[in-house]
Amino acid sequence: MRVALAAAVRSLPRGEGLAYEPKFDGHRLVIVRTAEGVVLQARSGRIVTSAFPDLATAALQLPAATVLDGEVVVWHAGRTDFALVQRRAAATAARAAVLAQSLPASYAAFDVLELAGLDLRARPYERRRALLVDLLLPLGPPLQPVPMTTDPELAATWYETLPASGVEGLVVKRLDQAYPAGRRGWQKLRHTDVRDAAVVGYTGTPRRPLALVLVLPVGDETPLVSSPLTAALRAEVAAELAARTATAPSTGTPAGTSTGTVTAIGLGEVPFRPLDPPLTAEVRHTSTRHPPPEVLRLRSDL
Repeated sequence: MRVALAAAVRSLPRGEGLAYEPKFDGHRLVIVRTAEGVVLQARSGRIVTSAFPDLATAALQLPAATVLDGEVVVWHAGRTDFALVQRRAAATAARAAVLAQSLPASYAAFDVLELAGLDLRARPYERRRALLVDLLLPLGPPLQPVPMTTDPELAATWYETLPASGVEGLVVKRLDQAYPAGRRGWQKLRHTDVRDAAVVGYTGTPRRPLALVLVLPVGDETPLVSSPLTAALRAEVAAELAARTATAPSTGTPAGTSTGTVTAIGLGEVPFRPLDPPLTAEVRHTSTRHPPPEVLRLRSDL
């Protein structure tokens, strides 16, 4: 299932026929309710049902042949906590059952792509939104529709006040818009000055990646080596590389099959292993003259 994507903007879009939704800080997740059960799919296409047994159980309430698009979040101390979502996503099946009790997941749905066997992706967003609300409101948490408004002033208020709850910005959609599968047909406005970078390789080994080789969306597209990855990010990247190896060659170059060299700040030339196709990571970086870019997370959402 190819998900819709969003292009970054620097100011709040305004105009007739626009809808505004809060952008929750979690993991992108597609829920597929089949006739036999439930399948949970990450943005990458990886099946993550075993990591979120609580959401899989809740989704059994949906009609068969229903597909939802949204974000899985974990609430802690009155706000969403991305680190806890990562912890849930990386858990083994046995550990996931324990974490489902202590760190229950919530699902912030923002679209319905199929409902009881009817493909809705060509329908306008306004109609899909109405069907989504009608579907989920009777069910209640942990499955719930994200808030939405067509009032740009209320959206601006959300943008200024909701970060304290873990909301990282807004997503803007046209009311008459079909679901833009695989395209950046939506717009997103973030609070932070972080950027999305292409991950074209990594240093270390597939089981223990140490840093990522990045191409930033600004500059001369010279690859840069990130600062060392945190333990959580090393585990997440290793899991992604293992998934690629398991499905090679159909999804691209298997992890670790070739090497190259890249210049790392303060280290000179270092060997790295290319990735094809690249991943996307959210990074904090100021200039190539300053410390290397810091990887905040792999992008698995918008």
